[in-house]
Amino acid sequence: MYDVNRIRDDFPILSREVNGKPLVYLDNGASAQKPLAVLEAMDTAYRHEYANVHRGLHYLSNLATEHYEAVRGKIAAFLGAGDEREIIFNTGSTAGINLVSYGWAAPRIEPGDEIVLSVMEHHANIVPWHFLRERQGAVLKWVDVDVNGDLDPQAVIDAMGPKTKIVAVTHMSNVLGTVVDVATICRAARERGIVSVIDGSQAAVHMPVNVAEIGCDFYAFTGHKLYGPSGSGALYARMERQEEMRPFHGGGDMIREVRKDAISYNDPPMKFEAGTPGIVATIGLGAAIDYVSGIGMDAIAAHEREIRDYAQTKLTGLNWLNVQGNSKGKGAIFSFTMQGGAHPHDISTVIDRRGVAVRAGHHCAQPLMTHLGVTATCRASFGLYNTREEVDVLVDALEFCQELFG
Repeated sequence: MYDVNRIRDDFPILSREVNGKPLVYLDNGASAQKPLAVLEAMDTAYRHEYANVHRGLHYLSNLATEHYEAVRGKIAAFLGAGDEREIIFNTGSTAGINLVSYGWAAPRIEPGDEIVLSVMEHHANIVPWHFLRERQGAVLKWVDVDVNGDLDPQAVIDAMGPKTKIVAVTHMSNVLGTVVDVATICRAARERGIVSVIDGSQAAVHMPVNVAEIGCDFYAFTGHKLYGPSGSGALYARMERQEEMRPFHGGGDMIREVRKDAISYNDPPMKFEAGTPGIVATIGLGAAIDYVSGIGMDAIAAHEREIRDYAQTKLTGLNWLNVQGNSKGKGAIFSFTMQGGAHPHDISTVIDRRGVAVRAGHHCAQPLMTHLGVTATCRASFGLYNTREEVDVLVDALEFCQELFG
């Protein structure tokens, strides 16, 4: 049985007060809080086991290397990858997608080649492709969402043409919570010889993910949203794609041999992991994966569906609140504005006085904001430790805000 109160006890920060009120943390879409298991794993690594990895033959270096490299296998299992060599460590989804853009796409993009994107992509899955538009003449083709915030896979497939080299879409929208049928999109892309890039920053946190079943070429996720430390993450990259990629950064472990007149590169994935890595951050990510796996991603998803349904009923019952997106099967993410002209920044500031933490702004998704006809929204994003009672606190805070701004 899912015991949310026991889970909350694992997160020290949830017991604190903000502005004299119990903290209601609903900014998980931006970054999640950390359980004791992660904090303790990182503390142990720094206090008792720290050394640089791969390069030393002494005891601490070997121990740190063992714990660091063990995370590669944990991530492979977590994502359903068949080979841990398909996991490239990095600092998060932004680094992963930029690696794909520079390492795989840039050597292959010619003027007029197309990259298909959805309008609800995070900037991390837009800007690296704009680099190729600016520098190499790539054409960005945009696919809109419908009135419910759904992305029709067939619309993405229809946008693929003979000049399409890449399709890059989110698995779950960080603004609307929309879950995209990426497996159908990736299957169609593969049939057409098009490379698929999936931004899994949100999906990997809220639902089971299996990259083998999805059939993607690349899948990026970030650790700090997955209850792990900032500066941690990984890119799943199919081995055949890694063989085609050039390295992004040079130095350190990505080198096999360096001479005055030539260099040779290490084998993938080390070829794409230059310099001293985020050793302790990666160990912390491994602890976070152990933590959520111990609860069970199916159990987490079921709990969040229950919170989502309750929140949806309560929020849509406020007839002065405009909730953006109503996708069936969405994640527990709600973006909204308030009738009467109150700016999302003002709403966020007011309800913060009630201890409620939400995000306000464009959420690094400006093309989606333009599509929705707004400049910004408030966003309440729920995680594995949130409760129905916290939904009620959010609603009470919004009602106070509505009375204030009238």
